[in-house]
Amino acid sequence: MNKNNTYTNFIRNQIDIDLEQKLHTSIQTRFPPEPNGYLHIGHAKSIFLNFGLAKDYKGRCNLRFDDTNPTKEDIKFINAIKEDIKWLGFSWDGNIKYSSHYFKQFYEYATELINKDLAYVCFLDLDEIRIYRGTLKKVGKDSPYRNTSIAKNLELLAQMKAGKFLEGECVLRGKIDMKSSFMCMRDPTLYRIRFDKHHQTKNQWHIYPMYDFAHCISDAIEGVTHSLCTLEFQDNRRLYDWILENLDDFNKPNRPHQYEFSRLNLEYMVMSKRKLQLLVENKLVSGWDDPRMPTISGLRRRGYTKVAIREFINRVGISKINNITDIKILEIAVRNNLNIVAPRTMGVIDPIRVIIENYPEGKLEILQAPTHPQNKTMGKRNIFFSRELYIDRADFKETIPNKKFRRLAINKEVRLRSAYVINATTFDTDFNGNITTVYATYDPDTLGKNPKDGRKIKGVIHFVEATKALKAEFRLYDRLFILKNLGKNNNFEQLLNTQSLIITYGMVEPNMANSKPEIAYQFEREGYFCRDNQSNNKLIFNKTISLHDTCKD
Repeated sequence: MNKNNTYTNFIRNQIDIDLEQKLHTSIQTRFPPEPNGYLHIGHAKSIFLNFGLAKDYKGRCNLRFDDTNPTKEDIKFINAIKEDIKWLGFSWDGNIKYSSHYFKQFYEYATELINKDLAYVCFLDLDEIRIYRGTLKKVGKDSPYRNTSIAKNLELLAQMKAGKFLEGECVLRGKIDMKSSFMCMRDPTLYRIRFDKHHQTKNQWHIYPMYDFAHCISDAIEGVTHSLCTLEFQDNRRLYDWILENLDDFNKPNRPHQYEFSRLNLEYMVMSKRKLQLLVENKLVSGWDDPRMPTISGLRRRGYTKVAIREFINRVGISKINNITDIKILEIAVRNNLNIVAPRTMGVIDPIRVIIENYPEGKLEILQAPTHPQNKTMGKRNIFFSRELYIDRADFKETIPNKKFRRLAINKEVRLRSAYVINATTFDTDFNGNITTVYATYDPDTLGKNPKDGRKIKGVIHFVEATKALKAEFRLYDRLFILKNLGKNNNFEQLLNTQSLIITYGMVEPNMANSKPEIAYQFEREGYFCRDNQSNNKLIFNKTISLHDTCKD
């Protein structure tokens, strides 16, 4: 970290140099998502970087939607992206930008390239263009349309714009170098024909610029100083520079420059929008905001906090080295944050009934328990105790299975959390042999203290009093995939974890009736949960994460 308590990296170092040399007097960044899906945690890294740099250097950061492909874009994605950015704690400078706002300018710059004999209309189809482009080991060859006259190319581009050609019939290509060692420089496509209705410009345009053409020009129009993107665009920086250097308005030293950093790849997750979309479309998840998804809205719905995500991003850092990040780094950040902020409560996820036979019938006792054992300022909460309770099925065994078992068993005492010591005497089962009711006795002189005769009570279990308990649904989430590193596996759908969602029904304390969606609670001994933000009036709790790491890699 530097003297301002910010995490330093090579991008900050470059900005420091540019400001010191007065290449720029202020910093302008941008966050430029394509509105063809929801943002995921990898985008959060870019959000924290772009908005964070602007804040730290007292500069500006735009939100710009690179909306140049109407076939995949939707206004619902735009709204979701705006909401995610706000939730993470950022606001953009000025009005929201859209690449589509510059369509007229893009067209004018395309004609400028044609007039400089640096672009031409090509009638090769996609397969032919691919063949002509060559390979990494074999240079490409010129398109037969490469030497069309400037006047004819201007006429053809105007006809493309007017919708005179079919989709795929022709494209506008940059005239660069078919022998370049960089594939992106072998006469790349700059414009293609699309007749889809655009969410901003409606049916006004029949041609749409390619991302590489629109992106750099949008940056330049907006005065972006440092254009930050992930490493897969490293080679494309040549094209970024070529376009701006060959347009009169932007060929100047303080034009935008592109810098690349490693993208965030996380174990057990896919970070490809295309693959995430397949999960949604094939109904393998409930939607883009499914709590098992790596989307920001999914993580938020699951109970991850923006503080935890920020800490995770800080720990990962900014570098030029691609790798797979250990998911435990994210989980540790989440646990550390929730341990501090989450009030405690009790919930029984798989309940069995307990009857305290020596407790007076009809009596209801109000006890108190700390809302947070390490934070006394949170105060205490009321819990209830009576003759009938619920405990978790896993907390009772007929006989003690091993020396490490510190829960309830026949003739074995255990303490109920913030209440009394009880001892099980017998139990009932159903026709299938499943335990339904445990009968026990309690020691009335053990509330908040150890037994007088010196008996050592080693186990503590949680409970919920039966008459005040509220029924609740628990959604127990786990990792979506069984493989740590999915890489470029195209059969990723076959690697889904069939146990990634288990739904149970149980009981919670009555104070959970007022629980708010997305607010974290620690269900003692069970884990961190939050009320689902789509639960409406139902008590549905999503498991954010266990109290301790229980996964074996």
